[in-house]
Amino acid sequence: MFKKEETQKTIETIIGSSVKLEGDLNGEGDVIIAGIILGNLKTQGNLKILKTAKINANINANNISISGKIKGNIKALEKLELTSTARVFGDIEAKIIIITEGAILNGKCIMVFDDKNKS
Repeated sequence: MFKKEETQKTIETIIGSSVKLEGDLNGEGDVIIAGIILGNLKTQGNLKILKTAKINANINANNISISGKIKGNIKALEKLELTSTARVFGDIEAKIIIITEGAILNGKCIMVFDDKNKS
């Protein structure tokens, strides 16, 4: 999801593993989270949630990759990927959903599609 050359140019925010953020996080650029978030998280860019992250929040982003633990609803405008270490307790919504073997999803799954491009 994050190509090496793209991440060096577009990552706007990194929440380290020793950081605990309480409140809403709103942004426009790409975000990487390794710490704890309590609140809501919204970015117009891409979001990468690392294995060490623990998030209790509703999440909105363009593309989302999850390897950590989430309690809350997740909406990706494009692609949502749950890696083998992902633990999601909430509903997910995206155009493209990838769930790797070993991931846990306890919630509803909605795939959004644009029927304008269908024949």
